[in-house]
Amino acid sequence: MKNKIPIAYQIDQPIKANTYLINGKLKAWSGHMADVNSSISSTEKYKPTYLGSVPNLEEKQGLEALDAAVEAYDEGKGLWPTMRVSERIDCMEKFVKKMETKRDIVVKLIMWEIGKNLTDAQKEFDRTVKYIYDTIEDYKNIDRNAAKFEKHDGVYAHIRRGPLGVVLCLGPYNYPLNETFALLIPALIMGNTAIFKPAKFGVLLITPLLEAFQESFPSGVVNVIFGRGRVLASPIMQTGKVDVLALIGNSKSANALINQHPKSNRLRLVLGLEAKNPAIVLPHADLDLAVKECISGSLSFNGQRCTALKIIYVHKDVKEEFLGKFNKAVDNATFGNPWEDTMLTPLPEPDKPQYIQELIDDAQDKGAKILNKKGGQHFDNYIWPAVLYPVTKDMRVYEEEQFGPVIPVVSFTDINEPLDDMAESNYGQQVSLFGKNVDVLAPLIDTLANLVCRVNLNSSCQRGPDVYPFTGRKDSAKSTLSVHDALRSFSIRTFVASKDNEQNLEILEQLMDKKQSKFISTDYIL
Repeated sequence: MKNKIPIAYQIDQPIKANTYLINGKLKAWSGHMADVNSSISSTEKYKPTYLGSVPNLEEKQGLEALDAAVEAYDEGKGLWPTMRVSERIDCMEKFVKKMETKRDIVVKLIMWEIGKNLTDAQKEFDRTVKYIYDTIEDYKNIDRNAAKFEKHDGVYAHIRRGPLGVVLCLGPYNYPLNETFALLIPALIMGNTAIFKPAKFGVLLITPLLEAFQESFPSGVVNVIFGRGRVLASPIMQTGKVDVLALIGNSKSANALINQHPKSNRLRLVLGLEAKNPAIVLPHADLDLAVKECISGSLSFNGQRCTALKIIYVHKDVKEEFLGKFNKAVDNATFGNPWEDTMLTPLPEPDKPQYIQELIDDAQDKGAKILNKKGGQHFDNYIWPAVLYPVTKDMRVYEEEQFGPVIPVVSFTDINEPLDDMAESNYGQQVSLFGKNVDVLAPLIDTLANLVCRVNLNSSCQRGPDVYPFTGRKDSAKSTLSVHDALRSFSIRTFVASKDNEQNLEILEQLMDKKQSKFISTDYIL
């Protein structure tokens, strides 16, 4: 079997990554190591593949990482938060250039660790690099726009954006590089210090970047620790020293951490949480296009995306035709290993097939049927996507964010049925709306825009392009992430004010002439 794996994607030797980064030092760990296994088999007879191991750190190391970040911030007096914009940008550019040299190994580990196909793994890396460069450019724009004084009612103001403090950054397994760095990079460049703990899956792929972090940023600015959230994140939050919780995951985890902070009213939240994004197929929709986009929306990366289509509403007049085409497309999807660049790939979570089966069993017990021929077929590391219909509100698959290959379908006759369901839902991230009749679409768009934060017209839900705002209502998100918005989410407007009098004008002129203040400056980066 191994000789069938292209040489470029073979794991020759397990990676024993026994170091972690605290206070600018790569520390060797001699304690318990956590094994990293892939659900992808490299042998003829199925067997998970051992990829290597990472430190399973203890509470002591977590608190050491926190202390390093607190010291580096130093109540706003630290080197990093007071550094000139140009100097922080230099550090970030140094990092991203070092990161680019690790593309091959990171892409390979994305495939093996979480089962993402080759094209998407490459896209995740390249998109992350572009995100960093775009963030640098947007930060330059912020700096240029701030290089001035304003005057109102006899008061001069020099307004800039300043850091918030210490950030605890917890990324997800489904986009372990891109979505994690969409939190970490803007947090850092705005002058915050950070403790970063990767997710349980997609953890080994972070280790090739440790040296880049160490060599690019001052000591204590970035601290990377490995281990269980309960062991590391909980004690860190309980100290009350974290100023920002940046987390992409689920609301239960977020609420548990928030509740452990002794002064949660002082805690800034940047959260990307779960969603139950629906597709609504109207009777005048282009059904071929709707099928194509719903397949992509529900099954890209096996539906393991917060932006995935997790329930499909189809008007009764086109239900039969839509489902006939959709079921065939689901069964025609290709399954294989990631480097074969197939659509469906092994699931990284060993217990996910069983969970999906539980959802299927529950739905069938309550009257739903599997419509596609392959639906629910089990492999060692996969369960074939099942199209379930009719789905009702008492079924688990209707209520829960399945985050995997099962597709619930609901038919409707009155458009208020899906609208009411969306209004009652705990989530409000995005919707996909399929139709061509402008007279029908116009009022629908107006309503949907007040229920979710992105209405996708005749296209599947997605996050990108990264310059567009990414957020959600209700339990789906807190704060907004995009190249532009994330810089604002991890900072606060702060300014120096002075009354318009001769003494103050003289002081301001001297401050600008002598360039001794890093805050008060009208210089900017081209």
